[in-house]
Amino acid sequence: MSPLRSSALALARETFAWHKTKPRAPNPAPSAPKFRFMPTLSSSDPVIESRFFWDRHKKEVLAVLVVAVLALAAFGGYRLYSDRREKAAASLLAAAKAPADFQKVISQYADTPASASAYLFLADRQRQEKKFSEANSTLQTFLDKHPKHELAGTARLAMAANLESLGKRDEALTAYQRLAASEPKAFTAPTALFSTVHILKEKNQIEEARRVCETILTQYRESVVTMEATRELRSLKVPDSTKLAPPISVAAPSPTLSVTPPAPVQSTAPSAAAPPMPSAPKPSAPRAKKP
Repeated sequence: MSPLRSSALALARETFAWHKTKPRAPNPAPSAPKFRFMPTLSSSDPVIESRFFWDRHKKEVLAVLVVAVLALAAFGGYRLYSDRREKAAASLLAAAKAPADFQKVISQYADTPASASAYLFLADRQRQEKKFSEANSTLQTFLDKHPKHELAGTARLAMAANLESLGKRDEALTAYQRLAASEPKAFTAPTALFSTVHILKEKNQIEEARRVCETILTQYRESVVTMEATRELRSLKVPDSTKLAPPISVAAPSPTLSVTPPAPVQSTAPSAAAPPMPSAPKPSAPRAKKP
C-alpha cells in the first residue's frame, strides 16, 4: 500500500471517529436584525434641494403645467368667440326695426345681452301695435330666461300696464301692488304705487288712494312721481259719507227750564213803585131839593 493511500485511509478513519465521538457545536445566538437605511439628502443648499425635488416630481409638475396651459388656451378661445358673437349680435340688434328682426336676434344669438334687449324691444313694438297679450307673453319669456336682469322690474311694470290696457283692472292692480311690495327699494316701486291711484279712484276707494299718495310722499321723496302724487292728494276729496262729525262745542251748556219757577230774588234796593191804577168814579148821592 502506498503511503498516500494509507494516509487517506487514516484520515477517513479519524474523520469518522471525530464525528462519532465529539459533540455537535451549539448553534450561535441569533443576532439582531440588520436594517439597511436608504441614504437621504441632508444638504441645506436650495439648489440641490430643488434639483432633487425636480428629479422626483418632474412628471407631475409637467402634467399640471400642461393642464394649466390648455385651460388658459380654452378660456382665451372662448372669450374671443364670445366677444365676436356679442359684437355681431349687437350690430344686428342696432339694425333691427321690425318684429321679425328682433326675432332673428333672439333665435341666432341666444344667451347674449343683445338677445335680452331684443325681447324688450319686441314687447314694446307689440304694445305699440295694440298686441297686449303677445307683448305679455314676450315679457314673460324674457323673465323666465333672464330672472336676474337689471330690467326685470321694468318688464313686470310693463306687464301690469298691458293688463290694464286689456281692461283687467283687478289683475293690473294686484300686479302693481305685488311689484311694489316685492322690490320696495327699486326705482319701479314708486311708479307702481302711483299707477294704482287712478285704479283705486275708479273703484271709488278714495281713502286707499290717499293712503298710497301719502306713502309715496313719505317713503319716496326723491322720486319723479312725487309732484304728481302731491297733486293727486290735493285733488282727492273725502266723500261726505266718510267725513268726520263736527267736533262737540266746549261752550257751557244752556240752562234747562225747570218745572217750578224760581223763587223771586229779594233785592235790597227799593223798587220803583208801580203807578196806581185809575179807579172808577164813585156815584154821587142825589142832592135833596129845597122846599
